[in-house]
Amino acid sequence: MRRAIFVLGAILSLSACGGGDKEPNLLNISQPRSEGPDEFSVLPTKPLEMPENFAALPNPTPGGSNRTDPTPEADVAQALGGNTAVLSRRSGDGALVAYAGRYGVDPRIRPSLAAADLEFRRQNDGRLLERLFNVNVYFRAYETMSLDQHRELRRLRRAGIRTSAAPPDPALEEQ
Repeated sequence: MRRAIFVLGAILSLSACGGGDKEPNLLNISQPRSEGPDEFSVLPTKPLEMPENFAALPNPTPGGSNRTDPTPEADVAQALGGNTAVLSRRSGDGALVAYAGRYGVDPRIRPSLAAADLEFRRQNDGRLLERLFNVNVYFRAYETMSLDQHRELRRLRRAGIRTSAAPPDPALEEQ
């Protein structure tokens, strides 16, 4: 009887080591994603309206916008009293993208970063019992890469750099 229990325990222990070549999931979120729609990806359309003059309707453009398509940026600008005509003249992020790529862009950067990230996640996917009991190891894995915001704020203030967006230094307020 003891031998059977030992063999069963050994089989269960070794089966936890399996999993093959699957990608490690550091967050270990156990809820399945296929239970229903993602409520944040569904945007309601505007209500249909009867135009005053059917001849004034624009010609349909395949792939173009529709009068009932959601326009969240224009809706926010209008709700806050802004000018929605300015949004259509906006150049977008073209200047930012051009400036960021001014020294050239490596076309293989995405596959290179994906491979490096996969290797990092494989090396930091938790210990055996953490994987077995679905423990979240994400924050511990990336802890060395995180920025201590309070220490950085103190460093900047000591260097004489203004940090107007940060709250005032409590040590200075007590004086």
